[in-house]
Amino acid sequence: MKLNKEIRIAISGKSGCGNTTVSGLLSKTLGVTLINYTFRQLAAEKGMTLPEVIEAAKNDDSYDKYVDKHQVELALAEPCVLGSRLAVWMLKEADLKVYLYASDETRANRVFNREGGDLQQIKDFTAMRDREDTRRYKEFYGIDNNDYAFCDLIIDVNEKTPEEIVEIIINELKNRKYIEEK
Repeated sequence: MKLNKEIRIAISGKSGCGNTTVSGLLSKTLGVTLINYTFRQLAAEKGMTLPEVIEAAKNDDSYDKYVDKHQVELALAEPCVLGSRLAVWMLKEADLKVYLYASDETRANRVFNREGGDLQQIKDFTAMRDREDTRRYKEFYGIDNNDYAFCDLIIDVNEKTPEEIVEIIINELKNRKYIEEK
């Protein structure tokens, strides 16, 4: 692929939508950096364990805000794919904003296939996590993560492989003349 401009692509979706997989595959296909700065990287920088950071973040929103701000700073520095739950809202400068949609059932099944466990517990946990994420994003940023109609591309991923999803995104980038075949 040949980039016709320094593109920045933001990809978001709820847990189990394939956001991380698709973002990684797309960045590799395009030959651009994948931005995936998380609590795990923050913990390493601060000399803390991941559980310590998660516990601290429950009572201190500065952890979330730092990670979200740092992701945007990294994304603005170079052509990239930024994949995170809030990427399409936070990276206002994105050339393409992509939202991956999957049903609650599909998402729970994907988490189950990836991690194993009890399917009903995964469904319950996913529903709780969705509610908590929605509450935090609204409280911290005034963002309604259930309102993604503004995105350039909304992809129903229920019946699609990561490769098929990347192909849809690549075709949109070609249509916009952001990339072309070499």
